[in-house]
Amino acid sequence: MSNRKALGAQFLAKSGWSHATQMHLAGDASNRRYLRLTRGNETAVLMDAPPALGEDVRPFVAITNHLRDLGLSAPRIMFQDSANGFLLIEDLGDALFARLIQAQPHMEHGLYCAAVDVLVQLHNRPPPDGLLDYTPAKMAAFLSPVFEWYHPATPDEARLITSEMEAALSEHCQATPVMALRDYHAENLLWLPDRNGIKRTGLLDYQDAVMAHPSYDLVSLLQDARRDVPAQIQTDMIARYVKATSVDPKAFRVAYNAQGAQRNLRILGIFARLCIVAKKPAYVDLIPRVWGHLKSDLSDPSLNALRSLVFNTLPEPTPEILQRLKRKCQ
Repeated sequence: MSNRKALGAQFLAKSGWSHATQMHLAGDASNRRYLRLTRGNETAVLMDAPPALGEDVRPFVAITNHLRDLGLSAPRIMFQDSANGFLLIEDLGDALFARLIQAQPHMEHGLYCAAVDVLVQLHNRPPPDGLLDYTPAKMAAFLSPVFEWYHPATPDEARLITSEMEAALSEHCQATPVMALRDYHAENLLWLPDRNGIKRTGLLDYQDAVMAHPSYDLVSLLQDARRDVPAQIQTDMIARYVKATSVDPKAFRVAYNAQGAQRNLRILGIFARLCIVAKKPAYVDLIPRVWGHLKSDLSDPSLNALRSLVFNTLPEPTPEILQRLKRKCQ
């Protein structure tokens, strides 16, 4: 038995779940592993996050406690061993928004409304201490993967885009920062119909939460890299958020597009890196959708200078470019 398996077995013995049956659950882009445990009529989820591979469960624990204090449905932590990277957490089920929408398309609008209402609640409450502040300078610096992995740019090209990105964010995203969960999309949200109000939306994968502009998670939700969100739903959900928070609609939309441009530029590089370094070529297939989101964001007249720099430097993800990225994975 490997040392990691031995540690996991010890953890399950201490938590009282050593005799539970185990089933692998779909993971994410991290080094974390998830197992569903079944013990009689009870279930729970084991999170296996090896510290040796750079994982740390402590942010997940801290953010979970904060979200639950706000009345949101983050999974209850049942048992933990932070030093060795093991958590036993509440099983919120399998009703991911993305799966429900595929099986029952009539639910799509209502599910997105529920997801927006969670953001309204989250943004109306004070954030926890210690979150990284996504300042314009940091967000602009985070574009580096697109130049390193998606398309090589000269130092001058990268500097000009980075500088213009920072300028656009500084000009258009001046609202007070709020807590952003960062990976807030339909594959990280679970429908819990037996609960009430905002508790009906279960939350996953939020351990990398930051302080960011209020539009950041809305961009993550509506400009989903993994599925197409209908244009009317995007329009309706932005309007729903604007109405609930009484922000200026025109200013918010420009900020939304600027945040989206930063996010999608970074994702282009991250997805290319996941293919080349992590040997996960499926992420390349998502790049055209991300590029489409980027084009939409940069169609905003307020972002003309950034649009010119980006599209004069970065090529469209043609089939040839995508195939080239996949060859590097091989």
